[in-house]
Amino acid sequence: MIDPAAFERYRHTPHAKTTLPRLLLGTVVVVLFWVATTIAVLFGGAYLWQALSGAVIEGGAVQNFMASPAGILAALASFAGIWLGLWAAMRWVHREPLMALIGTSRRVSRSGFFRGLAAVLVTSLLSEILLYLLQPDIARGAIALSSWLLFLIPIAALTLLQTSSEEVLFRGYLLRGLANRFQNPFIWALLPGLLFTVMHWSPSSTTAINACVLASIAAFALVLTLVVYATGNLGAAFGAHVGNNLTGFLLISHQQSYNSFALFNAKPLEGPGWTTLDAVLIAAIGIVCSLLTVLLLLHPRSPLKVEPDFSHPGGPS
Repeated sequence: MIDPAAFERYRHTPHAKTTLPRLLLGTVVVVLFWVATTIAVLFGGAYLWQALSGAVIEGGAVQNFMASPAGILAALASFAGIWLGLWAAMRWVHREPLMALIGTSRRVSRSGFFRGLAAVLVTSLLSEILLYLLQPDIARGAIALSSWLLFLIPIAALTLLQTSSEEVLFRGYLLRGLANRFQNPFIWALLPGLLFTVMHWSPSSTTAINACVLASIAAFALVLTLVVYATGNLGAAFGAHVGNNLTGFLLISHQQSYNSFALFNAKPLEGPGWTTLDAVLIAAIGIVCSLLTVLLLLHPRSPLKVEPDFSHPGGPS
């Protein structure tokens, strides 16, 4: 059982200007900023990369750029558009400070962040062991250790930018706004979770692999929603999400399009050779590890149990 007191305080922090029409308008503002930033970063970066490298364009500048390490960095940087859109929406549509989305105290819970990070690093290790037993085809990545160390901090910073923007949009702006208007969790929890999940559909993967990946992501989205419900703060969700993505970006990549900086590359999920049974087992591994993450973060006897945010705005977090 989760004490809802912290979340009840968080869900009632919006004022009267957080109506459904304003929430919809604010979402449109965020999407427009995100799309505009993505276009500017990717197209601008692609043609700058082409000019500096002298690359011959055969499949299109943007496609070639996206396949390069610089393209991955640019793709992560494009998530700054979500933060810009949320700032504009909160300032001009809702007349609230942006930090009101973070939690009752309007500060990221540092303890929650590091506990969420630690919990997911533990369960990610278990997940990789189980995936290795399923498919032991792992090879050393192309990146040299010296280059990996050089890019470690930039990748970590950009991954934090990417994951925090998604959390503040899906578990902050949308969840908080809907929860303020509706008591039913099938509305305020399920709708943002579904949007977050379907964003990860990959047209290059088979239907079975897409289904297993989406099932795993849906389970992880539930974990993130539960820790926000337990704490009334996005800190633990920030830490859990960045830990999950850093594992894939820097340690063991399961996606060919995002393996430029990973020390090891596993068999890509978008590649051929996966069976329906493989997909079922991959989904089961993701769901089990998500449930373990819930236990690590919410069980009363866990050393990583997150604490509720009952601080006043500007107070200690």
